[in-house]
Amino acid sequence: MPKLIIVESPAKAKSIAKYLGSGYVVASSMGHVRDLPPTRLAVDVKQDFAPTYVILKEKEKLVKELQGKAKKCSEVFLATDPDREGEAISWHLGHILGLDGKLPNRVTFNEITKSGVLQGMANARQIDMDLVNAQQARRILDRLVGYRLSPFVSQKIRRGLSAGRVQSVALRLVVDRELDIRAFNPEEYWTIDAKLLNGAKKSLKANFVGDQKGKIALKDQTQTDKILARLDGAQYWVAGMKKGTRTKNPAPPFITSTLQQEASRRLGFQAQRTMRAAQELYEGMEIPGYGTTGLITYMRTDSLRVSEEAREQANGYIVETYGKKYLPPKPRYYKSRANAQDGHEAIRPTIPGLAPAQVKSSLSPDQFKIYDLIWKRFMASLMAGCLQNTVKATIFAANAAERRANRHLVFSASGYTVAFDGFTCLYVEAKDDEDDSDGDGERRLPELREGEPLNLAELLPAQHFTQPPPRFTEASLIKALEENGVGRPSTYATIISTITQRGYVTRKQKQLSPTELGEALTQLLKERFPNIVNVTFTAGMEDQLDQVGEGKANYIKVLDDFYGGFEATLTQAKADMQGVKIQLQEDLTDIPCDKCGRMMVIKSGKFGRFLACPGFPDCKNAKPLVMESSAQCPKCGKTVVQRKAKKTGRVFYGCQGWPDCEFVTWDVPGDEKCPQCDKSLFKPRAGSLKCHNEGCGYVKKAEKKA
Repeated sequence: MPKLIIVESPAKAKSIAKYLGSGYVVASSMGHVRDLPPTRLAVDVKQDFAPTYVILKEKEKLVKELQGKAKKCSEVFLATDPDREGEAISWHLGHILGLDGKLPNRVTFNEITKSGVLQGMANARQIDMDLVNAQQARRILDRLVGYRLSPFVSQKIRRGLSAGRVQSVALRLVVDRELDIRAFNPEEYWTIDAKLLNGAKKSLKANFVGDQKGKIALKDQTQTDKILARLDGAQYWVAGMKKGTRTKNPAPPFITSTLQQEASRRLGFQAQRTMRAAQELYEGMEIPGYGTTGLITYMRTDSLRVSEEAREQANGYIVETYGKKYLPPKPRYYKSRANAQDGHEAIRPTIPGLAPAQVKSSLSPDQFKIYDLIWKRFMASLMAGCLQNTVKATIFAANAAERRANRHLVFSASGYTVAFDGFTCLYVEAKDDEDDSDGDGERRLPELREGEPLNLAELLPAQHFTQPPPRFTEASLIKALEENGVGRPSTYATIISTITQRGYVTRKQKQLSPTELGEALTQLLKERFPNIVNVTFTAGMEDQLDQVGEGKANYIKVLDDFYGGFEATLTQAKADMQGVKIQLQEDLTDIPCDKCGRMMVIKSGKFGRFLACPGFPDCKNAKPLVMESSAQCPKCGKTVVQRKAKKTGRVFYGCQGWPDCEFVTWDVPGDEKCPQCDKSLFKPRAGSLKCHNEGCGYVKKAEKKA
């Protein structure tokens, strides 16, 4: 009889099946098969928080198929992803299939290659109940907070809201940053740059620093004008030169958070898009000459550890491709963060010698971009540093009288040249706030000698104002979550997608800004549930869950310690806010009630948002919320409004005069008018415009990008 191996995805199953041969049957669970039911709490808080799990409705047929396959096989191995969530999925599968928990039927693969799969099969073990309990505790905690707190915030702000244990902290970070920006008072300051020429007519730019007594901070124009007056007719000369060398070392290989950050900065990828491509690379692709193989190691990790085998392979490639001088004198080892789980290696290519260009034709554009990023970062992390020759010139400026009196103003110019490019020939880490200070040649100084006179070409005084802290980008928010210990590598993508999809945060040109709804929710939680949105408290809870996973803490006690205080706080909040309703400005309208004249408000119901009279229950008037466009109906001239299909919820557009006028379209109404008939134009696809007036037929095609 064959042996059955159950993994999570069909792609992973296909890859593993090729390595193990005919003695094995490899099946996929398609992710989770059992969970808490969505319609009720399903956690008995009086019986040690006992959860009630059910088989997911959409997985019932699949579970029966897996049970049938298990009966026809001599052994069953559970090979779901090698993390806490994967451990829990294996435990659920083991329960459903009636497997003996004392048998070594759990296998993990850090990489989906032949050696990685065979090594995993050779090291089968029992299911780690500490990891399972850590995941159960997380799931139960999130269920308790979500199902107990969400109805309360929905009642106080708007129907349908949700509040989560970790997402609420992420939202608070975004809201607090916005409040800091609003409260920021800019301060004026000035700079003076001097554009100078040496004897060979080569230019350099020097920055004003101070005078012979020390540094001078220019705070206003009056102070700046005094310095400019002293510089009128001044002579400039090189007072001193300081030369040196510095070594710029590479960044470590990727972990989950840094991969998401770099893909956001460099590629503009959202975290979910990055992780989707990485998951596909891990599970395996068909590569000519290699067959089906996983191209990267497991992508949910917080460890910077690298196997010696991979290091040797990468070093061999570096020497062969770039030369021995591109290896450092001693191998590079990177230290993981103090709270890292260190369960897996850093994210790296499974075959270091497989360069991105060799696999490009086998990958989708997203897969190639992520593989290219991972491969270059890993290879660069093992390479020699970039050696730079630095130079700093101190420049004095003074008129003849001041110079005789040993008084002068001081300017400074610095730069570097690259003596040896090292790892930078392959990869340089991107930055959140790009500057030109590290650009090759951008700050290169001409040859100067001490005492050399310089000619002034131009003085460039400039007024500046201090800037508020920048809004979070997805990359910087992930970095903040990681630094504060909020969430774990596998949760960052879900956290950010949750707060954006629920309308608490908007994304504009990569920047994350809170909506009025997000701010109101955060303010309510800060006032009534301070622990829920407390960064330190949430990080401490993550540490406790880690201790459960390490077998150092009892998960029932962790749940009990949390729930007692949480439930008491919720009870007090309900009592204090009885009858209180928070009104959002965005829910107010200028539409008068037909019955009493009050301005109607937007409310949310079972079938979506609608208009209602704020005088309820005295006035019970309500009507549908109609979103008007700026376009006019091409048939009757009335306003075109937005509507939704009842069955699918898909948005379409129609005449406000329906049913008398039956004009409808999927095309989005535009602001432009048709140049032929002066009717409103519509957008059937990105960039193009079309006239819907019968007999006109005007179409404006999208302009092709250069």
